[in-house]
Amino acid sequence: MIQWMCGYSKLDRIRNVVIRERVGVVPLEEKLRETRLRWFRPVKRRSVNAPVRWCEVIKLLRCRRGRGSPKMSWNEVIRSDMKFIGLTEDMAQDRNLCDVGLKL
Repeated sequence: MIQWMCGYSKLDRIRNVVIRERVGVVPLEEKLRETRLRWFRPVKRRSVNAPVRWCEVIKLLRCRRGRGSPKMSWNEVIRSDMKFIGLTEDMAQDRNLCDVGLKL
């Protein structure tokens, strides 16, 4: 879509990364990481019995899985996102530090 908006076609053989840099579009992985970490602080502030905290303990026990590695739980995904940015869980609770970490 971005190629089409910029007037390029596949025949021009310009990589998507180059076009995204020219236009200033952030990669999808970064936006997903930012959104997950934005939800992390409000979820952790809720009580343990709140329905929103159920995502921490959900396990699919009787679900038949296909080939490949098993799906990561919400906690594992959040931990890997925080490790990628360089945050710790106590730093994520501080609003100022977390906002600075998300903008990196």
